[in-house]
Amino acid sequence: MAVAICGVNKREKDMDIKDRVIVVTGAASGIGRSLVKIFYKHGAKHVVSADVNMDGISKVAKEYGGTAMECDVSREGDIAKVIRTTEREIGPISIFCSNAGIGHLGGIEVPNDDWQKIWEINLMSHVWAARHLVPLMEKRGEGYLLNTASAAGLLSQVGDASYSTTKHAAIGLGEWLAFSYAKKGIKVSMLCPQGVRTAMTDGLDPELAVAMKDGMLEPDDVAEECVKTINEERFLVLPHPVVEKYIQYKTSDYDGWLAGMAKLNERFRY
Repeated sequence: MAVAICGVNKREKDMDIKDRVIVVTGAASGIGRSLVKIFYKHGAKHVVSADVNMDGISKVAKEYGGTAMECDVSREGDIAKVIRTTEREIGPISIFCSNAGIGHLGGIEVPNDDWQKIWEINLMSHVWAARHLVPLMEKRGEGYLLNTASAAGLLSQVGDASYSTTKHAAIGLGEWLAFSYAKKGIKVSMLCPQGVRTAMTDGLDPELAVAMKDGMLEPDDVAEECVKTINEERFLVLPHPVVEKYIQYKTSDYDGWLAGMAKLNERFRY
């Protein structure tokens, strides 16, 4: 049942984690591992941990439960296989967390092969997951996509052109999916944190990393924020609330924002 408020349908009961079948890519460590842990904490029925690191996801599945499936998200066939196997052997996927991602410091000089790799992992993996899963969710009239982007997808990242570009593209795809399937029962959330203690941030100097200037969060805290956002069916997951203020400033004074980013670039460039 839904209640119409100012012409917009508001669901009385939003998405609940309890008793859901969930897939998490990039689950061997960091945010992905924490998502598996937190989903079970909130009563998930079964979580599939997917990653290229079989040793890592085997440990995750052993510690928290569920199934480990090898998956290289830069290959559409691997993603399709995880979806197909889960649907056939475990049950209908209610929530798919397209979480795997990589970074590559550098600008326009980064080689084409590296640009292509980060493009496939940070953007096309989301496209492929949606391509193979959304039609199934559409038939069921329900489904949820949680795609990991970054605050860099909303604001850009000093010192990393390919990361900023692909994360912006991921946000654009998420927006398109959200409004294109809004009437089909499919919801979308985009995870956009700043600094999180993961393998991607290991070894970065806090004095030189702009993403750390508003503080580093633990992966478990980010995962809890994801659950909260899914329950409320909101689009942006902002574990660092200050990001919302940065977005508002950017859209209110684009030139002023660019000038500020230029100063950050001089201060934090690698």
